[in-house]
Amino acid sequence: MSVINTNVNSLVAQNALRSNGNSLAKAMEQLSSGKRINSAADDAAGLAISNKMTSEIRGLNQAIRNANDGISLLQTAEGGLVEITNMMQRMRELAVQSANDTNNDATDRAYLDLEFQQLKDEISRTIDTVEWNGNKLLDGTGGNSSDGEFIFHVGAGSGSTYQISHTIDDFDYGTATMSAAIATTATSSVQTSTLTIAGTVTDGDVFTITVNGSQFQYTVDGETTLTAVAANIQGSMSSSIGDIAVSAAGDEITFEGGGDDLTFDISVDVSNGELGSISALVVTGQGTAETAISSLDTAMDTVNEARANLGAVINRLSSTVNNLSNMSQNTAASRSRILDTDYAAATTELARTQIIQQAATAMLAQANQLPQTVLSLLK
Repeated sequence: MSVINTNVNSLVAQNALRSNGNSLAKAMEQLSSGKRINSAADDAAGLAISNKMTSEIRGLNQAIRNANDGISLLQTAEGGLVEITNMMQRMRELAVQSANDTNNDATDRAYLDLEFQQLKDEISRTIDTVEWNGNKLLDGTGGNSSDGEFIFHVGAGSGSTYQISHTIDDFDYGTATMSAAIATTATSSVQTSTLTIAGTVTDGDVFTITVNGSQFQYTVDGETTLTAVAANIQGSMSSSIGDIAVSAAGDEITFEGGGDDLTFDISVDVSNGELGSISALVVTGQGTAETAISSLDTAMDTVNEARANLGAVINRLSSTVNNLSNMSQNTAASRSRILDTDYAAATTELARTQIIQQAATAMLAQANQLPQTVLSLLK
Protein backbone atom coordinates (compact mmCIF):
# COMPACT_ATOMS: atom_id res chain seq x y z
CA MET A 1 0.00 0.00 0.00
CA SER A 2 1.38 3.36 -1.04
CA VAL A 3 0.64 6.09 1.56
CA ILE A 4 2.22 9.37 2.60
CA ASN A 5 0.66 10.44 5.92
CA THR A 6 1.73 7.29 7.77
CA ASN A 7 5.15 6.02 6.80
CA VAL A 8 4.96 2.57 8.39
CA ASN A 9 8.39 1.53 7.18
CA SER A 10 9.92 4.62 8.76
CA LEU A 11 8.16 3.91 12.08
CA VAL A 12 9.46 0.34 12.05
CA ALA A 13 13.01 1.58 11.42
CA GLN A 14 12.69 4.25 14.13
CA ASN A 15 11.49 1.67 16.68
CA ALA A 16 14.33 -0.69 15.82
CA LEU A 17 16.78 2.20 16.02
CA ARG A 18 15.46 3.28 19.43
CA SER A 19 15.52 -0.26 20.84
CA ASN A 20 19.00 -0.93 19.56
CA GLY A 21 20.12 2.47 20.87
CA ASN A 22 19.07 1.42 24.38
CA SER A 23 21.08 -1.79 24.08
CA LEU A 24 24.03 0.17 22.73
CA ALA A 25 23.83 2.68 25.61
CA LYS A 26 23.67 -0.15 28.18
CA ALA A 27 26.70 -1.87 26.67
CA MET A 28 28.66 1.38 26.71
CA GLU A 29 27.61 2.06 30.33
CA GLN A 30 28.73 -1.40 31.43
CA LEU A 31 32.05 -1.02 29.66
CA SER A 32 32.71 2.47 31.01
CA SER A 33 31.70 1.69 34.64
CA GLY A 34 32.98 -1.88 34.84
CA LYS A 35 29.66 -2.92 36.40
CA ARG A 36 26.94 -5.06 34.88
CA ILE A 37 24.40 -3.60 37.33
CA ASN A 38 24.43 0.20 37.39
CA SER A 39 20.86 0.72 38.58
CA ALA A 40 18.10 -1.34 40.09
CA ALA A 41 16.44 -1.54 36.67
CA ASP A 42 19.39 -3.52 35.34
CA ASP A 43 18.84 -6.42 37.79
CA ALA A 44 16.75 -5.70 40.89
CA ALA A 45 17.45 -9.00 42.67
CA GLY A 46 21.12 -8.94 41.67
CA LEU A 47 21.51 -5.41 43.04
CA ALA A 48 20.03 -6.41 46.43
CA ILE A 49 22.21 -9.51 46.67
CA SER A 50 25.38 -7.65 45.66
CA ASN A 51 24.71 -4.90 48.23
CA LYS A 52 24.35 -7.52 50.97
CA MET A 53 27.61 -9.07 49.84
CA THR A 54 29.30 -5.64 49.90
CA SER A 55 28.24 -5.20 53.54
CA GLU A 56 29.58 -8.65 54.37
CA ILE A 57 32.89 -8.07 52.57
CA ARG A 58 33.49 -4.75 54.28
CA GLY A 59 32.53 -6.28 57.62
CA LEU A 60 34.88 -9.21 57.07
CA ASN A 61 37.75 -6.91 56.14
CA GLN A 62 37.20 -4.84 59.28
CA ALA A 63 36.96 -8.03 61.35
CA ILE A 64 40.38 -9.03 59.98
CA ARG A 65 41.77 -5.71 61.21
CA ASN A 66 40.03 -6.24 64.57
CA ALA A 67 41.59 -9.68 64.95
CA ASN A 68 45.04 -8.38 64.04
CA ASP A 69 44.65 -5.58 66.58
CA GLY A 70 43.65 -8.21 69.15
CA ILE A 71 46.80 -10.19 68.36
CA SER A 72 48.88 -7.04 68.83
CA LEU A 73 47.23 -6.32 72.17
CA LEU A 74 47.75 -9.85 73.49
CA GLN A 75 51.35 -9.90 72.27
CA THR A 76 51.97 -6.67 74.17
CA ALA A 77 50.55 -8.23 77.34
CA GLU A 78 52.63 -11.37 76.84
CA GLY A 79 55.74 -9.24 76.29
CA GLY A 80 55.21 -7.60 79.67
CA LEU A 81 54.85 -11.00 81.32
CA VAL A 82 58.06 -12.16 79.64
CA GLU A 83 60.00 -9.39 81.36
CA ILE A 84 58.23 -10.05 84.67
CA THR A 85 59.27 -13.70 84.37
CA ASN A 86 62.87 -12.66 83.78
CA MET A 87 62.83 -10.47 86.89
CA MET A 88 61.31 -13.23 89.02
CA GLN A 89 63.97 -15.64 87.76
CA ARG A 90 66.63 -13.22 89.00
CA MET A 91 64.77 -12.79 92.31
CA ARG A 92 64.68 -16.55 92.75
CA GLU A 93 68.40 -16.72 92.00
CA LEU A 94 69.03 -14.13 94.74
CA ALA A 95 66.80 -16.06 97.14
CA VAL A 96 68.73 -19.28 96.49
CA GLN A 97 71.98 -17.41 97.10
CA SER A 98 70.64 -15.88 100.30
CA ALA A 99 69.41 -19.24 101.58
CA ASN A 100 73.03 -20.40 101.87
CA ASP A 101 74.37 -19.91 105.40
CA THR A 102 77.75 -18.81 104.13
CA ASN A 103 76.09 -15.39 104.00
CA ASN A 104 75.93 -13.00 106.92
CA ASP A 105 72.45 -11.69 107.79
CA ALA A 106 73.53 -8.17 108.64
CA THR A 107 75.65 -7.54 105.57
CA ASP A 108 75.63 -10.14 102.77
CA ARG A 109 71.92 -10.91 102.88
CA ALA A 110 71.11 -7.24 103.31
CA TYR A 111 72.99 -6.48 100.10
CA LEU A 112 71.20 -9.29 98.28
CA ASP A 113 67.88 -7.95 99.51
CA LEU A 114 68.62 -4.52 98.04
CA GLU A 115 68.49 -5.86 94.49
CA PHE A 116 65.65 -8.21 95.42
CA GLN A 117 63.47 -5.30 96.56
CA GLN A 118 64.31 -3.19 93.52
CA LEU A 119 63.25 -6.03 91.21
CA LYS A 120 60.06 -6.49 93.20
CA ASP A 121 59.26 -2.78 92.83
CA GLU A 122 60.00 -2.91 89.10
CA ILE A 123 57.60 -5.82 88.65
CA SER A 124 54.87 -3.70 90.22
CA ARG A 125 55.77 -0.70 88.04
CA THR A 126 55.81 -2.84 84.90
CA ILE A 127 52.36 -4.20 85.67
CA ASP A 128 51.05 -0.66 86.08
CA THR A 129 52.56 0.63 82.83
CA VAL A 130 52.02 -2.13 80.25
CA GLU A 131 49.18 -0.84 78.06
CA TRP A 132 47.84 -0.84 74.49
CA ASN A 133 45.95 2.13 73.08
CA GLY A 134 45.32 3.44 76.58
CA ASN A 135 44.13 0.08 77.93
CA LYS A 136 45.96 -1.26 80.96
CA LEU A 137 46.73 -4.90 80.25
CA LEU A 138 48.11 -6.48 83.41
CA ASP A 139 46.38 -4.76 86.33
CA GLY A 140 42.91 -6.24 85.80
CA THR A 141 41.30 -2.96 84.75
CA GLY A 142 41.44 -3.33 80.96
CA GLY A 143 38.57 -3.99 78.59
CA ASN A 144 35.24 -2.30 78.10
CA SER A 145 33.96 -3.32 81.55
CA SER A 146 37.27 -2.52 83.29
CA ASP A 147 37.43 -6.08 84.62
CA GLY A 148 40.30 -7.35 82.50
CA GLU A 149 38.04 -8.97 79.88
CA PHE A 150 38.82 -8.06 76.29
CA ILE A 151 36.18 -8.88 73.65
CA PHE A 152 37.41 -9.04 70.06
CA HIS A 153 34.70 -8.71 67.39
CA VAL A 154 35.94 -10.98 64.62
CA GLY A 155 32.97 -11.36 62.31
CA ALA A 156 30.81 -9.41 59.88
CA GLY A 157 27.63 -9.95 61.92
CA SER A 158 26.48 -9.13 65.44
CA GLY A 159 26.25 -11.22 68.58
CA SER A 160 28.49 -13.46 70.64
CA THR A 161 28.96 -15.88 67.73
CA TYR A 162 31.23 -13.28 66.16
CA GLN A 163 33.23 -12.56 69.32
CA ILE A 164 36.32 -14.02 70.95
CA SER A 165 36.95 -12.96 74.54
CA HIS A 166 39.91 -13.33 76.86
CA THR A 167 40.36 -12.15 80.43
CA ILE A 168 43.78 -11.01 81.59
CA ASP A 169 43.97 -11.29 85.37
CA ASP A 170 45.22 -8.68 87.79
CA PHE A 171 48.93 -9.45 88.22
CA ASP A 172 49.58 -6.58 90.60
CA TYR A 173 50.33 -7.15 94.23
CA GLY A 174 46.81 -6.03 94.94
CA THR A 175 44.99 -3.61 97.18
CA ALA A 176 44.29 -4.65 100.75
CA THR A 177 40.71 -5.73 101.32
CA MET A 178 41.44 -6.30 104.99
CA SER A 179 43.19 -4.27 107.61
CA ALA A 180 45.48 -5.58 110.32
CA ALA A 181 46.22 -3.75 113.54
CA ILE A 182 49.03 -4.73 115.91
CA ALA A 183 49.05 -3.79 119.56
CA THR A 184 52.19 -4.54 121.60
CA THR A 185 52.64 -4.52 125.35
CA ALA A 186 55.67 -5.57 127.38
CA THR A 187 56.53 -6.29 130.99
CA SER A 188 59.78 -7.24 132.60
CA SER A 189 59.07 -10.90 132.02
CA VAL A 190 56.88 -11.20 128.96
CA GLN A 191 56.12 -9.32 125.77
CA THR A 192 52.75 -9.70 124.08
CA SER A 193 51.65 -8.62 120.63
CA THR A 194 48.08 -8.97 119.42
CA LEU A 195 47.29 -9.01 115.70
CA THR A 196 43.68 -7.98 115.05
CA ILE A 197 42.17 -8.81 111.63
CA ALA A 198 39.44 -6.50 110.38
CA GLY A 199 37.74 -5.67 107.12
CA THR A 200 36.20 -7.86 104.42
CA VAL A 201 37.43 -11.33 103.61
CA THR A 202 37.92 -12.06 99.91
CA ASP A 203 39.01 -15.34 98.34
CA GLY A 204 42.63 -15.09 97.23
CA ASP A 205 43.70 -12.54 99.83
CA VAL A 206 47.23 -13.35 100.96
CA PHE A 207 48.51 -12.68 104.46
CA THR A 208 52.28 -12.46 104.78
CA ILE A 209 53.40 -12.32 108.40
CA THR A 210 57.03 -12.04 109.51
CA VAL A 211 57.88 -12.83 113.12
CA ASN A 212 61.52 -12.41 114.12
CA GLY A 213 62.77 -13.17 110.62
CA SER A 214 60.53 -16.20 110.12
CA GLN A 215 57.97 -15.60 107.40
CA PHE A 216 54.55 -17.20 107.08
CA GLN A 217 51.98 -16.89 104.33
CA TYR A 218 48.33 -17.76 104.30
CA THR A 219 45.87 -17.51 101.38
CA VAL A 220 42.20 -17.05 102.16
CA ASP A 221 40.32 -19.94 100.57
CA GLY A 222 36.60 -20.07 101.21
CA GLU A 223 36.57 -18.69 104.75
CA THR A 224 33.53 -16.56 105.49
CA THR A 225 34.42 -15.15 108.93
CA LEU A 226 37.38 -13.28 110.36
CA THR A 227 37.46 -15.80 113.21
CA ALA A 228 38.05 -18.63 110.74
CA VAL A 229 40.80 -16.63 109.02
CA ALA A 230 42.55 -15.92 112.33
CA ALA A 231 42.31 -19.57 113.42
CA ASN A 232 43.70 -20.84 110.10
CA ILE A 233 46.58 -18.36 110.16
CA GLN A 234 47.44 -19.42 113.71
CA GLY A 235 47.19 -23.06 112.68
CA SER A 236 49.54 -22.57 109.76
CA MET A 237 52.11 -21.06 112.13
CA SER A 238 51.76 -23.90 114.65
CA SER A 239 51.34 -23.21 118.33
CA SER A 240 54.74 -21.64 118.90
CA ILE A 241 57.68 -20.01 117.15
CA GLY A 242 60.78 -20.65 119.17
CA ASP A 243 60.16 -18.94 122.53
CA ILE A 244 57.07 -17.19 121.17
CA ALA A 245 53.67 -18.75 121.86
CA VAL A 246 50.96 -18.27 119.21
CA SER A 247 47.24 -18.46 120.00
CA ALA A 248 44.00 -17.29 118.41
CA ALA A 249 40.69 -16.12 119.84
CA GLY A 250 37.98 -14.54 117.73
CA ASP A 251 39.58 -12.23 115.16
CA GLU A 252 42.79 -11.84 117.18
CA ILE A 253 46.09 -13.70 117.01
CA THR A 254 48.31 -13.30 120.07
CA PHE A 255 52.08 -13.69 120.17
CA GLU A 256 53.75 -13.98 123.56
CA GLY A 257 57.48 -14.13 124.21
CA GLY A 258 59.41 -14.41 127.48
CA GLY A 259 62.15 -12.03 128.55
CA ASP A 260 62.33 -8.27 128.42
CA ASP A 261 65.35 -8.41 126.10
CA LEU A 262 63.45 -10.21 123.34
CA THR A 263 63.33 -8.25 120.08
CA PHE A 264 59.90 -8.79 118.72
CA ASP A 265 58.62 -7.58 115.35
CA ILE A 266 55.54 -8.40 113.31
CA SER A 267 54.81 -7.06 109.86
CA VAL A 268 51.59 -7.81 108.02
CA ASP A 269 50.78 -7.47 104.35
CA VAL A 270 47.40 -8.28 102.84
CA SER A 271 46.98 -8.34 99.08
CA ASN A 272 44.71 -9.95 96.50
CA GLY A 273 46.50 -9.69 93.14
CA GLU A 274 47.81 -12.68 91.21
CA LEU A 275 51.33 -11.86 92.41
CA GLY A 276 50.28 -10.78 95.89
CA SER A 277 52.22 -13.68 97.36
CA ILE A 278 55.54 -12.01 96.51
CA SER A 279 54.64 -8.48 97.61
CA ALA A 280 56.21 -8.76 101.07
CA LEU A 281 59.04 -11.18 100.33
CA VAL A 282 62.50 -10.46 101.71
CA VAL A 283 65.75 -12.41 101.61
CA THR A 284 67.34 -11.00 104.75
CA GLY A 285 67.44 -14.36 106.53
CA GLN A 286 67.79 -18.02 105.73
CA GLY A 287 64.13 -18.68 106.59
CA THR A 288 62.78 -15.76 104.57
CA ALA A 289 64.93 -16.77 101.60
CA GLU A 290 63.50 -20.30 101.66
CA THR A 291 59.98 -18.84 101.76
CA ALA A 292 60.85 -16.55 98.85
CA ILE A 293 61.98 -19.50 96.71
CA SER A 294 58.69 -21.32 97.27
CA SER A 295 56.56 -18.21 96.72
CA LEU A 296 58.40 -17.27 93.53
CA ASP A 297 57.94 -20.79 92.15
CA THR A 298 54.20 -20.46 92.70
CA ALA A 299 54.14 -16.96 91.20
CA MET A 300 56.06 -18.08 88.11
CA ASP A 301 53.62 -20.97 87.63
CA THR A 302 50.82 -18.39 87.63
CA VAL A 303 52.59 -16.23 85.06
CA ASN A 304 53.49 -19.25 82.92
CA GLU A 305 49.84 -20.32 82.85
CA ALA A 306 48.77 -16.82 81.86
CA ARG A 307 51.36 -16.73 79.06
CA ALA A 308 50.20 -20.14 77.80
CA ASN A 309 46.60 -18.87 77.69
CA LEU A 310 47.69 -15.74 75.83
CA GLY A 311 49.61 -17.81 73.30
CA ALA A 312 46.62 -20.07 72.74
CA VAL A 313 44.31 -17.11 72.06
CA ILE A 314 46.90 -15.48 69.78
CA ASN A 315 47.07 -18.68 67.72
CA ARG A 316 43.28 -18.84 67.66
CA LEU A 317 43.05 -15.27 66.38
CA SER A 318 45.67 -16.04 63.72
CA SER A 319 43.49 -18.90 62.47
CA THR A 320 40.49 -16.57 62.60
CA VAL A 321 42.32 -14.08 60.37
CA ASN A 322 43.06 -16.82 57.83
CA ASN A 323 39.43 -17.93 57.82
CA LEU A 324 38.12 -14.38 57.50
CA SER A 325 40.51 -13.71 54.61
CA ASN A 326 39.21 -16.78 52.77
CA MET A 327 35.61 -15.78 53.38
CA SER A 328 36.24 -12.23 52.18
CA GLN A 329 37.99 -13.48 49.03
CA ASN A 330 35.25 -15.97 48.14
CA THR A 331 32.46 -13.50 48.86
CA ALA A 332 34.16 -10.87 46.69
CA ALA A 333 34.43 -13.42 43.87
CA SER A 334 30.73 -14.25 44.23
CA ARG A 335 29.79 -10.56 44.14
CA SER A 336 31.96 -10.06 41.08
CA ARG A 337 30.08 -12.74 39.16
CA ILE A 338 26.83 -10.92 39.93
CA LEU A 339 27.88 -7.28 39.72
CA ASP A 340 30.90 -6.85 37.46
CA THR A 341 30.93 -6.44 33.69
CA ASP A 342 31.92 -9.42 31.57
CA TYR A 343 34.06 -7.50 29.11
CA ALA A 344 34.14 -10.28 26.53
CA ALA A 345 30.33 -10.36 26.40
CA ALA A 346 29.94 -6.58 26.67
CA THR A 347 32.37 -5.80 23.85
CA THR A 348 30.62 -8.36 21.65
CA GLU A 349 27.30 -6.70 22.46
CA LEU A 350 28.77 -3.29 21.70
CA ALA A 351 30.00 -4.41 18.27
CA ARG A 352 26.62 -6.01 17.48
CA THR A 353 24.60 -2.98 18.50
CA GLN A 354 26.92 -0.57 16.68
CA ILE A 355 26.48 -2.52 13.44
CA ILE A 356 22.73 -2.72 13.89
CA GLN A 357 22.65 1.00 14.76
CA GLN A 358 24.37 1.84 11.50
CA ALA A 359 22.10 -0.51 9.52
CA ALA A 360 18.95 0.86 11.20
CA THR A 361 20.02 4.41 10.41
CA ALA A 362 20.52 3.49 6.77
CA MET A 363 17.13 1.76 6.64
CA LEU A 364 15.44 4.77 8.20
CA ALA A 365 16.89 6.92 5.46
CA GLN A 366 15.58 4.49 2.86
CA ALA A 367 12.16 4.40 4.49
CA ASN A 368 12.00 8.17 4.40
CA GLN A 369 12.67 8.08 0.66
CA LEU A 370 9.82 5.64 -0.12
CA PRO A 371 6.99 8.30 -0.17
CA GLN A 372 8.84 9.95 -3.05
CA THR A 373 7.66 7.10 -5.29
CA VAL A 374 4.08 8.25 -4.84
CA LEU A 375 4.86 11.41 -6.83
CA SER A 376 5.25 9.31 -9.98
CA LEU A 377 1.55 8.48 -9.76
CA LEU A 378 0.65 12.20 -9.96
CA LYS A 379 2.36 12.82 -13.28
